[in-house]
Amino acid sequence: MVSLPEFLLRHRITVEAYEGDGAYGPVYGAPVPEVPALVAASVRMVRAPDGREVTSSAQIIAAPDLACPVGSRITLPDGRVTTALSVARHTAPGLPVPACSEVMCE
Repeated sequence: MVSLPEFLLRHRITVEAYEGDGAYGPVYGAPVPEVPALVAASVRMVRAPDGREVTSSAQIIAAPDLACPVGSRITLPDGRVTTALSVARHTAPGLPVPACSEVMCE
């Protein structure tokens, strides 16, 4: 599998992986800073895991092995903190195209 070349991922984000809910709300893993990504700030309608239609204000393209489950907290390059609404892994086994992860953010 060919991975997306890192020189195309011009932005750096921080990801705190969602680990579940605790007694006091969501629980996140340790922050992983300086994750290479490509961030597009545009408004789109997406479907959340529970079926609701929600507005995504940022889309992230990153390496296919990105550890970012739905609900993770992400700090964008401009300092804005957002939440992952949906995560899609794009692969094309046997084809000469790069694999990547696409994250739609709140």
